[in-house]
Amino acid sequence: MNAITLVVPCYNEAARLDGPALVGLVDAHTALRLLLVDDGSTDRTAERLRAVAAERPTRIEVLALPANGGKAEAVRQGLRHALAGPVDVVGYFDADLSTPPPELLRLVQAVEASGVAVVMGARVALLGRDIRRNAARHYLGRIFATTASIMLGVRVYDTQCGAKLFRRTPALAAALARPFRSRWAFDVELLGRLLSAGLPIGTFVEVPLMTWRDVPGSKLNVARMGRAFCDLLLIGVALRRREKKGGPDGPPSSRT
Repeated sequence: MNAITLVVPCYNEAARLDGPALVGLVDAHTALRLLLVDDGSTDRTAERLRAVAAERPTRIEVLALPANGGKAEAVRQGLRHALAGPVDVVGYFDADLSTPPPELLRLVQAVEASGVAVVMGARVALLGRDIRRNAARHYLGRIFATTASIMLGVRVYDTQCGAKLFRRTPALAAALARPFRSRWAFDVELLGRLLSAGLPIGTFVEVPLMTWRDVPGSKLNVARMGRAFCDLLLIGVALRRREKKGGPDGPPSSRT
């Protein structure tokens, strides 16, 4: 069975953190561990995280960062910390549990049941699925995802869903070696780095979620979405330059 560590970036989440749900998540899968990253919170988040970890001290760990560096850096530091240990699969999800524990377990099962390197949750509003998104954020997200798909040269439906898992590979280690350019479009930047490092597109899969919901209190607003679009353009330019050079993150991506 794969050893799996999921990173949960947390910044001022004391009011929204669902400790029992996090404990229930690790209880539901014997090989699953959680790494709760406190990104320099100024409220009682650190205290809440320590209390959650104390419930399952061998399965839940807290990583306290000295200052707030943003979600992108909290995720990167968390993934690097996890990869420093004996782990086969790493990933991350949002502290608000907009992707609920049963759906996270479905993603874990997806990576365990196949040889894929990347599993991404996708918020696809189909009949029979309970996907509840703010309308404005949904349509802005569709424009963003379409732009990102064109930029990456891959058919990806939902780049910004906050639930993603990665099999341990040299490409992943290389992709996490330096900070991301973007605080809000880092998911796209990470996918681009993995492709630039030679990870084949055929090892990326999206899993349509059965349930997902917008949770009040999200830190992503219209202004930050606008910044994410600007960052997306800069990421695209950087990826094109890197592919022409064949580095520094590796050779141009394999399109097979």
